Amino acid sequence: LVRVVESGGTLVQAGDAVKLSCTVSGLTFEDHWMGWFRRIPGKEREGISCVRWNGERTIYADSVKGRFTISRDNSKNTVYLQMNNVMPEDTAMYFCAPGIGAHCPSTVHGLASRRLSDDWGQGTQVIVSS
Repeated sequence: LVRVVESGGTLVQAGDAVKLSCTVSGLTFEDHWMGWFRRIPGKEREGISCVRWNGERTIYADSVKGRFTISRDNSKNTVYLQMNNVMPEDTAMYFCAPGIGAHCPSTVHGLASRRLSDDWGQGTQVIVSS
């Protein structure tokens, strides 16, 4: 059974930095790409970033490109999301999920449909005040 546990969410001010973590169990971590997703209040959940199995390729949504950095530590079965210069519109519940296969798709569009499991973790809340 695949289990993901997200952490690191907090209340911050615009312009601050936040680092999210996600630890995964129940699978061979390095066999899968890892993605970060978020659900902004009133909107559908969206994929925002993906990292290849070895961390050497990443993709981002335009809304976070240049501000967020995804990385992973396969020795710890953990994926990270470094969020710099956060803005109020980044306020959301953040989720991670492993994907089908080791390589990220070419785009984050439709990323959620390429997850390994239909289940989501509990997520971690980031609130950005202006």
